[in-house]
Amino acid sequence: MRRTQFAFWTFLLMAGLAGLTTVVNVSQTYSASSPNSEIYRQLDLFGDVLERVRSDYVEKPDDTMLIEAAINGMLAALDPHSAYLSPKNFRDMQVQTRGEFGGLGIEVTMENGVVKVVAPIDGTPAHKAGIQANDLITHLDGEQIVGLTLEQAVEKMRGPENTPITLTIVRKGRDEPFDVTIVRDIIRISAVKSRLEADDQVAYIKITTFNEQTHSNLVKAVDELKKKAGNKLKGYIVDLRNNPGGLLDQAVAVSDAFLDKGVIVLTKGRNLEETQRSQARPGDITDGKKIVVLVNGGSASASEIVAGALQDHKRATIIGTRTFGKGSVQTIIPLGSNGAIRLTTARYYTPSGRSIQAQGIDPDIVVEQELPPELQGKEVAKPRGEASLRGHLKPDKEGVKEESGSSAYVPAEPEKDKQLQYAISLLLGKVAASTEKPSEAQQEKVPN
Repeated sequence: MRRTQFAFWTFLLMAGLAGLTTVVNVSQTYSASSPNSEIYRQLDLFGDVLERVRSDYVEKPDDTMLIEAAINGMLAALDPHSAYLSPKNFRDMQVQTRGEFGGLGIEVTMENGVVKVVAPIDGTPAHKAGIQANDLITHLDGEQIVGLTLEQAVEKMRGPENTPITLTIVRKGRDEPFDVTIVRDIIRISAVKSRLEADDQVAYIKITTFNEQTHSNLVKAVDELKKKAGNKLKGYIVDLRNNPGGLLDQAVAVSDAFLDKGVIVLTKGRNLEETQRSQARPGDITDGKKIVVLVNGGSASASEIVAGALQDHKRATIIGTRTFGKGSVQTIIPLGSNGAIRLTTARYYTPSGRSIQAQGIDPDIVVEQELPPELQGKEVAKPRGEASLRGHLKPDKEGVKEESGSSAYVPAEPEKDKQLQYAISLLLGKVAASTEKPSEAQQEKVPN
């Protein structure tokens, strides 16, 4: 009986994990000469352990949880970026990469067990309904929020467009809670924020993530900045600090927006035939004006592709500190109704052939951001980097030194942002471009 159960569970594991196009008869007699005989023996072991846990564990375990944990363990053993995505996590990831979802359009946080509105997003249903910053949301459709996590509350507020939801609001200055019914709409999260600096002479562009909207958001932002600045514009700052990455094709598109020609990125899988090369097409949306790219220890993956491409082509000056060093590509492989797996399938290389895996991109000009006294010694001050992650992929060449990344702190106030102020000074010609760390004299010109 136990052997029959083992065969059933092993079949599920093999068919579910690998997405096999052919079904293996797990009850076959294993041949010592078979190339797959060892994996079958290991599956025997898995089946034995699984059945022992199901029959003897002190409490009846959840079979689904056991299988998901086994899958997660297998993928986590490969590298830090391969993982199993449950159906819910897969849906959440799709929402994140699309950059749009059905919802209300409010930024929220959790405070004392209720949801607190940070700010409504302009033009969204929440904004039009009069939701204000610091409003407290206590009930959703009459059900208390207390007891829910922030993620659970946000999930309840999201939903198909044109569907209503009633929020119970507590607002300072109002004696009693009141209800507001809002009809959900498609909310588009902009991956790009922009403004003009230095009396409209410098265009500042902050790219927060690489989702499906990033390139189109970038083009729109540049067009608007050009119109506002007119002939005064001297250059662009592209801020990639603390940008964790995202879609590879969007990193290529953003790089292409600033380049007229040349290789953008190379990706190499396990086999030579899996090597792919992305090329820039003619057309530079900045009309050839100077570009400075800001990076730090939180700049990873797609951010490093952009920084590496613009650095290798000498199209931009990279300022800041060493980037995270994630030089691998993950592919999302759907598993039907069972979610998906995120699997590392390739390494990527800059146009000059550099692999940044566990090394990062070194800026052309190193500008360290000073930490305020209250943050010194805290987690934010510690270097961040791929090399510090357990189980990370090693550099593909022997003798290459791994680097540990850098701090990811960025002050909220632009005037205290030394890296930003240095970039502005560089574009305005107040400091000379250099490949060395700024001298004390140069640093004195940069506001703290």
